[in-house]
Amino acid sequence: MKFLLAPDKFRGSLTAYEVCQAMSEGIREIIPEAEIAVLPMADGGEGTAEILTLNAGGKMHTAFVSDPLGRTIEAEYGLSADGKTAFVEMATASGLRLLQADERNPLKTTTFGTGQLMLDALQKGARHVILGIGGSATTDGGVGMAAALGWQFLDQQGHELPPTGESLINISQILPPRKRTELTVEVACDVTAPLFGNDGAAHVYAPQKGANAEMVAQLEAGLQHLAKVVERDFGVDIAQVPGTGAAGGLGFGALFFLNASLKEGVKIVMEQTRFEAQLTDADLVLTGEGKIDGQTLQGKLIAGIAGAAQKKNIPVAALCGALMVSPSDLQSLGITYATSVLPHPMTLSEAIPYAYEGVRNSTRYLVNFLYKIKNTPHK
Repeated sequence: MKFLLAPDKFRGSLTAYEVCQAMSEGIREIIPEAEIAVLPMADGGEGTAEILTLNAGGKMHTAFVSDPLGRTIEAEYGLSADGKTAFVEMATASGLRLLQADERNPLKTTTFGTGQLMLDALQKGARHVILGIGGSATTDGGVGMAAALGWQFLDQQGHELPPTGESLINISQILPPRKRTELTVEVACDVTAPLFGNDGAAHVYAPQKGANAEMVAQLEAGLQHLAKVVERDFGVDIAQVPGTGAAGGLGFGALFFLNASLKEGVKIVMEQTRFEAQLTDADLVLTGEGKIDGQTLQGKLIAGIAGAAQKKNIPVAALCGALMVSPSDLQSLGITYATSVLPHPMTLSEAIPYAYEGVRNSTRYLVNFLYKIKNTPHK
C-alpha cells in the first residue's frame, strides 16, 4: 500500500513534521514494507514559511528588522534552493504575538518590519515572494511595508509621515520609489474583508489588536482616506476587493504597492508542494490537525486535501486532538474516516505531551484494520 501523509501541525504540541513521523511509525508497525510519501502541510498561517522553504530545498534566513512598535528584533524568512523565491510570514516581524497586552495599539503599530524582511530577501536575489499575512498587530493599510520598500508618504506640508495607522488620515501625497524592483508577490489570504466599511479592517479586526471605539473610528477614516488618495492620484480603486482588509489592510497594500495577487493560503501551499502530483498511486491520504471544527468546514487545509483526493477517488483519513463536527459534515468534505487521537477525555496539559503517542497509536489501529480487511479472503 502507498500512504500519502499530509497533516498540518497540532498547534501547541506537534509540528507537521512530527505528526508525519508519528504516523510513519504507526504504519511501519503493521506494514514494514509500506510505501510512505511524507508531505508536511500548512494552511497559509503560522509555520507555512518553514514548510514551503524545506519543500523547496531551501533554508531559513534571519534579518534584523523593526517589530510593530519599531524596536529592533531578529526575524526569520525562507529562501528556496535557487534563491529566487522567498517565503515570508508577516507575523514574525509585525505580529500581535510580539507585543504585550498593554502594548497593543493599532494606531501606533506598523508593518515596516515585514517590508524589511522582503527587502532583505530581494537583496539576496529573490524575485518571487510568497507572503503569509495572518496574525497581524497592525491596521496601517500596508504603508509600513511599502515605506520599507522605498515608498514615501507626505503630509500637506511635504513632511514625511511615520508609516503607522494614525498617520493614514494625514497622507496628502504618495511618492513611489525611484527604482522599483521587478517582483512577483503571492499573498496567502483567507480573509475576504474589504479595506473599510462595517465588514472591513478597522471595524472587525482592530478591536482584537487593542483598539477602542474611538480608535476604530480614527482607523476607519484613515483607511478610507488612503483609498481615496490612491484612487485620486493613481486611478486605482480596489478598496472593496475581497481580502484587501486582511491584516489591517495589508491585503490592500500588497495589491496596490506590490501588484500582488491574493490567494487562499491552502491553495498556495498545495500548489507549491505539488500536492495533486503527490497523489499519484496513493491508496490512502492520511491528514490531520489539532482540531477539526467549523473552521475546517470553511475551506481550510483538510478541506482542500479532501477535495483534491476525492477527485481521484482516493480515501482520506483524518486524525485530530478534538473532533467537533458531525459524520455528515465529514462526509460532505470528502473525509472517509476521522478520529481523535485521545483514548479518553484529557485536560490540555495532559493531551499535549500525549499527542505523539496518540497519533502513532491511532495510525496503527487504522492501518491494522485496513490491512486485515485487504488481506481477509472473501467467501
